[in-house]
Amino acid sequence: MYNVMEGQYPSDDEVFDAYLVTGSKADSFGTDPWIQTLKQYLLDRYQRGDKLLGVCFGHQLLALLLGGKTERATQGWGVGTHRYKLAAKAPWMSPVMEELTLLISHQDQVTQLPENATVIASSDFCPYAAYHINDQVLCFQGHPEFIHDYSRALLELRQQHLGEQVYNQGVASLEHDHHGTTVAEWMMRFVAHKPQAETTQG
Repeated sequence: MYNVMEGQYPSDDEVFDAYLVTGSKADSFGTDPWIQTLKQYLLDRYQRGDKLLGVCFGHQLLALLLGGKTERATQGWGVGTHRYKLAAKAPWMSPVMEELTLLISHQDQVTQLPENATVIASSDFCPYAAYHINDQVLCFQGHPEFIHDYSRALLELRQQHLGEQVYNQGVASLEHDHHGTTVAEWMMRFVAHKPQAETTQG
């Protein structure tokens, strides 16, 4: 793990199977110097053909970086558990499901995808909740790493800011299970997956 807010990045001799951009309190469309540095780093990685994964802030930042658009959502805050329809299937998406539920905490959204992105999951509240770009980029607005207790703690922390209705809906939604483990498995399979053209060469 590297704290990019403090300028920490992998050294030139470190090689990884993929690079994951996590959530952040910051806006993906922010102008802080560390965000601009991160965008350039990720663009360099993308142009080298490295695999990139994004969660929440990372999901939004990669969309913005690669030609999409992110902004403060007119729908307001998304909190608690949220259900999405799965709109696409891919070899690394096993087990096959019709719906996906994840824990969320965000007030920004991707409002326009990069031109070559494919939507994976969507809802009326969040139309671009997950997407992939070929076999190189995979991103989710929801948090596969969250657990219910952590999500509940975030709700308590932000209760006054969220307002009573959003807070109560978020707390009530925590009665539902989520597919965080499944999404984590998808991400690992995505990293390991090689396109058919590559596997048949030689």
